[in-house]
Amino acid sequence: MKKFLSSLVFLLLLLLSLLYISPYNYLLRGISTIYLSGHTTAFLEDYKRFENDTVVATTSPQAWPLHKDYNRYAPSKDLEDYHQDLQTVAYLVIKNDSILYEKYYDGFGMDTKSNSFSMVKSVVSAMMGIAIQEGDIKSLDQKVIDFIPDLKGPYAKEVTVGDLSSMASGQKWSEEYYNPFSVTSASYFVEDLNALILDQPIDEKPGQSFAYKSGTTQLLGMVIKSATGKNLSAYLTEKLWQPMGASQTALWQWDSSKHKMEKAYCCLATNARDFARFGKLYKNHGQWNGTQLLDSSFVALSVQPRFEKSPEYGYGWWLDVFQDHKVFMMRGHLGQYVLVVPEEDLIVVRLGHLNDKEKGGKGKSSGGEPFTKDIYVYLEGGLEMIKNVSKN
Repeated sequence: MKKFLSSLVFLLLLLLSLLYISPYNYLLRGISTIYLSGHTTAFLEDYKRFENDTVVATTSPQAWPLHKDYNRYAPSKDLEDYHQDLQTVAYLVIKNDSILYEKYYDGFGMDTKSNSFSMVKSVVSAMMGIAIQEGDIKSLDQKVIDFIPDLKGPYAKEVTVGDLSSMASGQKWSEEYYNPFSVTSASYFVEDLNALILDQPIDEKPGQSFAYKSGTTQLLGMVIKSATGKNLSAYLTEKLWQPMGASQTALWQWDSSKHKMEKAYCCLATNARDFARFGKLYKNHGQWNGTQLLDSSFVALSVQPRFEKSPEYGYGWWLDVFQDHKVFMMRGHLGQYVLVVPEEDLIVVRLGHLNDKEKGGKGKSSGGEPFTKDIYVYLEGGLEMIKNVSKN
C-alpha cells in the first residue's frame, strides 16, 4: 500500500509538472480557485478568489425610492418555490423607478456583492456608447484595428467597433463554459488576457450575422481601454457608476495585477440594487434623474435587433417579447438578470446560483434563440405584482 501511494503521489506530481509547462497551465489556477472550492464552474462569490480592480462608489449616493406599496404584495407560492428550487439570492421588482418588492435568500442582502457574469457585456456596450459620444471612438463604423493594430486574421482590417458590440465580429472563438480546455475557460484563468484574445483571429467576414462570443466583448473592452487611455474600472467609475449614484464600490475581476486587464466579458461584482441602475438608464433613454448620461439615439439602437434573422440581440442587450410586451435584458451565466419592460415602466432583477437550463429545463423565445424558462417566470412574477398595484 505504501508503495502504491508513493507511486500515486509521483504520478500526480508528474501530471502537475506536465500541466505547468503545457498550454493549459491556466488549469492550475482553475483547480485552485474553482474546483478545490467545491464548484464545477464559476460561482457568485468567486470574485473573492481573484484579483480585482475597484469601481468606486460616489460620495453622494442616490438611493432607490421605495414604492408606497413596498413589499406589500408577496409573490405566489409557486414563484417562491421556484426561487428555492433555482437557489435565487435576490429578487427585485421596480415599478416607476421605485422598489416595489425585494427579497434576499441564502444569507445575501441588499449590500451583498454577486458576480454579474455576462450581464456586464451590456455595461461595456454602454461604455462604448459614451466613448463614441465623447469622440474617443469616431463611430460604430470605426475599424477595430485603429485601436488594436496587432489584431490577426484575414478580416482583421474589416471588423468594426459596432461589430463587436452586436456580436458580429467573425472572431475565432468557442463559447464553451464547462469544457476546461476551451478558450472560454482559458479566458477566465489566464494571467495575460490580451495575449489570449490576440491569438483569436478574425477569420470570418464580420458584420454579416449574430454569433455570441465572449471574446468579442473582451476585444471591445481592449478597444475602449485603448481609445480612452483608461482602465475600464476607472472609466466606468467616472462615466456611469458615480453619475448614477451607485451606493457601493464594485469589484471588477482582472487577469492579474501584472497586466491589469479587466474581464470585460464578465465578472463585475456588486449588489442587485446597483445592477438595476443600468436597467433604469436604458429604460429612461440614457437619462439619469434629469442628466443625459448616454445618447438617447444610441440607447434606441441598442435595444433593436441589428440583424433580421437574429431578433434576440441588439448592441449589448438581449431582446424578446413576452405577453405582447417588448423586453430587453442583461443576462449572465447561472441566471443573473436585469429584465426591463419599458411599456410597463418595470424592471425585474434576479440573481442566483442556477438557471432553468442548469436544472435540465428548456425554453424558446419568440425570436427562436433559446431563452430559459426562468426568465419568463421572473417576468411574469413582476407583471403580476404590478397588476396588484394598478388595482389599488
